[in-house]
Amino acid sequence: MTTFDRPFGRYFEDFTVGDVYKHWPGKTITEADDHLFCMITMNHHPLHTNAYFAEHESVQGRNVVVGNLVYSLVLGMSVPDVSGAAIANLEVESLLHRAPTFHGDTIYAETRVLEVTPSSSRHDRGVVRVETKGFNQHGEEVCYFRRKVMVWRRDFAPARQRPYGDDVWK
Repeated sequence: MTTFDRPFGRYFEDFTVGDVYKHWPGKTITEADDHLFCMITMNHHPLHTNAYFAEHESVQGRNVVVGNLVYSLVLGMSVPDVSGAAIANLEVESLLHRAPTFHGDTIYAETRVLEVTPSSSRHDRGVVRVETKGFNQHGEEVCYFRRKVMVWRRDFAPARQRPYGDDVWK
């Protein structure tokens, strides 16, 4: 019998400048997703939650998904490939919303490694700089950001633990 642990994030040694991670799966943003996000973040702008307002008083002529939801979704899509084993997200250097996202759009994301820098003060970690793009179902780039992530070197990362033993299949 073979046991497989799903990788979640990468260690410092796993990053190579120029590598691209195509995150999976995509996510269709529903009107309910957008409204819930707006309400829990207290962004009550009618552009996001009032169809009549959006149709009659906005440039887009329909509801637009709040930008922070799009960013959060694209960032979240990158976690299993980039920062799932990270010590900390250090910085978001830039965040650009390149095109509007609408209810019903499906978002996909990709990340490219820009820099891999060993820590000068701690030998157990390093900093990885990446850029991430979010695309809609038409291939249009809707979101772009660059960030720095502090990640463990493989030999120093804490072991993943479960609250039960290894003998559950015996």
